Formats: sequence, structure tokens, C-alpha cells
Amino acid sequence: MNKKPFYTFLLATAVASTLAACNSDTGGSGEGTDGGEEGTGGEAVEGGNVNLGMMSPPDNLFNPIFYTSMYDSHILEITHEGLVQQDEEFNFIPELAEDWEFSDDNRELTYFLREDVKWHDGEDFTADDVVFTFTAMADPDYAGAGGIRQNYVNTLAGYEDYVSGESDTFAGVEKIDDYTVKFIFEEPSVKALADTSMDIIPEHIFGDVPVADIPSHAGSINAGEVIGTGPFQLTEMLENEQYVLTANEDYYQGAPKLDSITWNVVSASVVAGMLEQGELDYVPRDFPAADVATIDGNDNLTVFEQAQLGYQYLGMKINHGPNDSLTDPNSWEPNEKLQDVELRQAIVHAINREEFIDGFLRGHGELLDAPFPSASWAYNPDAVEGLAYDPDLAKQKLADAGYEDANGDGFVEDPDGNELVLNLDYPTGNPVREQVAPVMKEQLEAVGIQVNLNTPREAPAHFEIIEQNDTDVDLFLAGWSLSSGDPDPWPINGGTAGYNYSRFLDEEQEKLLQEAVNPELAFDNQEFRAEKYGEWAQLFIDNAYTVPLYAETELHVYNKRLAGLTIKPFTFKDETHEWHLTE
Repeated sequence: MNKKPFYTFLLATAVASTLAACNSDTGGSGEGTDGGEEGTGGEAVEGGNVNLGMMSPPDNLFNPIFYTSMYDSHILEITHEGLVQQDEEFNFIPELAEDWEFSDDNRELTYFLREDVKWHDGEDFTADDVVFTFTAMADPDYAGAGGIRQNYVNTLAGYEDYVSGESDTFAGVEKIDDYTVKFIFEEPSVKALADTSMDIIPEHIFGDVPVADIPSHAGSINAGEVIGTGPFQLTEMLENEQYVLTANEDYYQGAPKLDSITWNVVSASVVAGMLEQGELDYVPRDFPAADVATIDGNDNLTVFEQAQLGYQYLGMKINHGPNDSLTDPNSWEPNEKLQDVELRQAIVHAINREEFIDGFLRGHGELLDAPFPSASWAYNPDAVEGLAYDPDLAKQKLADAGYEDANGDGFVEDPDGNELVLNLDYPTGNPVREQVAPVMKEQLEAVGIQVNLNTPREAPAHFEIIEQNDTDVDLFLAGWSLSSGDPDPWPINGGTAGYNYSRFLDEEQEKLLQEAVNPELAFDNQEFRAEKYGEWAQLFIDNAYTVPLYAETELHVYNKRLAGLTIKPFTFKDETHEWHLTE
């Protein structure tokens, strides 16, 4: 069988993974990090539960094709799986598919599925599930139901006919037999493997459910009824507080060594103490940088630190309109406060991003000059300019654009003499982001831009108002993680993309994003793609509708009795069936 991963997406430079321990024991490497078994010499314990901590509650939408919150993904990446996954070098490797091959013209990608996989309820996993999953994302009702992953299907053959209702069948994905499925692309795709890596949902659960009703179906929201193929199943939950994942004893790679994994929603202010007291075993990714010093010297805890494949940003609502309006930008309503690009550029230059890293992250982060973290091959700080902190330039841009303080209150009015007040919204759950918001208000007001800092909401409520047509939103804080499969920024910056919360559309930016994935230009040509992303990034900065703030360093802190961890540059949730406790 000829496996041809014709375009694998490797990092141009290796992710710098630094393992720093709280004592002289440096633990292990990213892969197979043993949680301290080497350091303690402890024997493996059979079964048991591991307590994990997350800082914000999930949206409680446990369906891979509909969820939007990272906190839901913390659960879904353990309960559900895709056809392929990636190794530490970002090469694609088998998961639910055991092999694959491309046609000679690279327009068809055929997967050969494992025949030993069962869903949590004992039903066989087959090609029907794959066809159903991708067909659901191409359904005419998918976007209206809150679906935002059209980029996984919109390059497949027949997508436009199917999503428009002109065809009753979706030609882009085809069952060959029970364990063989073919994807047919309109043209060769530079992202074929990445775009077919979506986690699969069970056809036997959702097949008779209208796509519009899938998000509210019991199989998407109820513990015990969310069915995946992963090593653990969501079996119990105390909504917004605790989520229990129970071992799938029939898991095809072998029964998990743990009995259960329990996610606990906890305040960032108490996680260090909970780890020290043994109430938590592991706080992945988001351990507060300010608390690293407090656990220094604790022989029972290890800190693992690595560059994050994501970043925090300030978004600006250039236009208003709910998510289901994304396919029709003509229906958007302009936010008159933010139409002036010089005002937006003044906002950019008023923000001292380095202050956030030095003060709140304690140096555990990096500045970004484009929306690509340094872990990505698309990162090129020399390709762009225009994000420098320069309050004098900010004031000059305001003056040049006609924004003046006419009444002497210290804040500028707009060119028509109207009071200018920008609302800033931000979510709870990320302690650094919560600290950044009031400081950002002070920085903007220092150059004369009056800001109303709204009371923070929990992440689900925050993003609901951002996604929907809340016309009071002007500025908002959020985070974004790049896909490990490909750094293509279209899913957050494309004019009709599901995460285009700014509702900004620029034809020249669209053109560059399309060229960067055009197979005639970009096929197997990473250098060309990087060049196009550099050109795009400069336009992104010039248009100033989003400000990349900083990339936090991932800080994982775990109890040394937890062993078998595999921490990759883009996930800590692989191989969870190998997690185990030691004496």
C-alpha cells in the first residue's frame, strides 16, 4: 500500500521544549514524560483516578463538529478520535485509519480504517461514521446550528452544490466498503491530511437527527450519552464544576491503566495550593506563571515548560452580525466607532505588550509581531512592522484623523464632535488576561481613548455575546490556538470564517490567503506559502482589526506519582490510556 503524505506540515524549527523542574530532578522528555516515576522509583498502581484542573468551565457542548470552547476540547480530545493524528514533529500518523493513499493526481485521498474499533456503546466504527461526520459539516443547516468548521469540507467536491441545497448528496466523501472511505477534492489540496483529521461522531447516534438539532441532542450534551471511540467516556458531570471520564475497557489500543480521569473547574488562585495538598494531580498548559515560584522546592511536583502554539489577542468589532451571517457579509452592520483605520492603529501603538509579559507572565511568554507564534513555520518577525509601542505616535494618529479633546476632559471626541467611548469585554478563567484588561484600559486612556471596561463574564457567556449580534461590543480579549495540522490563518481571519469575530473582510487579504493554499502555486512549496503569509501578515497589521498581544508559555505542573504522560507541542491528551499512578 502506497502511503503518500504528500504535504506534511513540519515546523521550520524545532519547538523549543524546556523541561524545568521544581527541584534538581528534571523529569523526562516531552514524549513519554513519566510524571516522576524515574525520580521516585515508585511501582505502578493498578487503576485509580487522576484529578485535573481547568480554569474555566466548558460550554457543555461535547460534539467535535460543533464545540467552540477549548475547555470542551479538553474533554473531547480524550473521548473522541480522528482518522489521523500527529507525532511530535507534526508528521501525520495513523489513528482510526491504519493507512491511506493518494491518487496519482492527488485529488483523491483514500483511508483504510481499523477494523477493531468500537464506539463506547459497543457498536462497530465503520466508514458510515466518517461519511456522516463530513456530510453533516457540509449540510445546509450546519452554519445556522452554530457549526463553524466548514473549512474541513469546503474544498471537497460537490460542497457548493450540497450546502446550497442544489444536490441531495455530498460527492466529496464516499464509502467504498465498511472499512474504506474516499475523500474527493475539487483540486489537489495542500492541506488534505489536516482537513480530514476531524474527530468522528457516530452515525448510529445522530443519523436520524436533523443537523440543526445535533447541538441540543442528548448525545452532544449528556454525560453517559456522549459516545466516542476514545480511551475514556464522559460518564458523570456536575455542570460547570466537575467532569468524570471513565475508562473504556474495550479500547482498541488496550484498556486504560486508570479507572478514571476527573476534570475539576477551579479558580487559578487556588491551583498551586491544591497541587501541593494533593487535591489535584495535574494542571495542564495553564498553570499561572506567577505561581511557579510558590511551588519551587516541592519535591512532589514537576514543571514542564514549552512554547505554545497559540496566542492572546485584542479583537475589534469592525462590523456587527451573528455567526449565521458570516456567509453574507453584506448583511453586517458597520460599527461606526471603529471604521477609521487610523483610530485602530492608534489603539495598536497605545498598547505596551511587553509590560504584560514582564509583569504578569513573569517572562514566561513572547511578543508576537504577527499572528503566528514562533513555534510555527509561518513565523517571520522580519516580514512585518507596525506593532511597536509608541504612545506619541498613537496621539499623532488620533490628531491626524480628527480625534481631538474638545472639552478638556482628557479624552478625544470623534471627528464629528461626538463622545467616543469604547467598550472592552473579556472573559474570566485566564488570570493573566484578567489582569491585562484593566491595564489595557489605562494604556488606551493615557493617549486619550476613553474605555468602558465591562464586568468580565465566564468564557461561555463571553464568547456567546462575541459570536452573536451584541452591538455594544467594541473591543474584546480572546485567545487562539493554531491548528497543529497547518498554520493557515483563514479560520479566524477569513471574511466568512467561523471565528471571524471582528467581522472584517479585506479583498487583498483574502486573495493572499487563497494564494497560500492554491495547489497550482503552493503545492509542496512551503517557502512560497511562508512568503504569502508574510505579505498577508503586513496587511493584517496595517488594517489593525486585531492586535496579537503575546504567546504564553505552556506551563504543565503535575504530581510525580502521575506517570505515562505524553506532552506534545500541541497537545497533552494523547496516549491517555497509558497514564497511571505510582506508589
